Amino acid sequence: MKVQIRYFASVREALGRSNENVDTQADTLAALRDELIARGGAYVTALARGKAVRMALDQLMSDEAAALHEGCEVAFFPPVTGG
Repeated sequence: MKVQIRYFASVREALGRSNENVDTQADTLAALRDELIARGGAYVTALARGKAVRMALDQLMSDEAAALHEGCEVAFFPPVTGG
């Protein structure tokens, strides 16, 4: 399925891009994250397991079990603190 991925803040900086459209076999956010990590390079650093990365599906904060669907928008970003 095709999904649109958006990257924000330090994730965007690490990857050198703010968005991309991908054709994926992933059915959840966790599986998509793993697919991206498997690309190697900057994806390993930016999205590594154990690294705090927040995710949103169609602009709603979601956990890794959230199911993807054709044409959905996924966002990856670091945790945000207020002050």
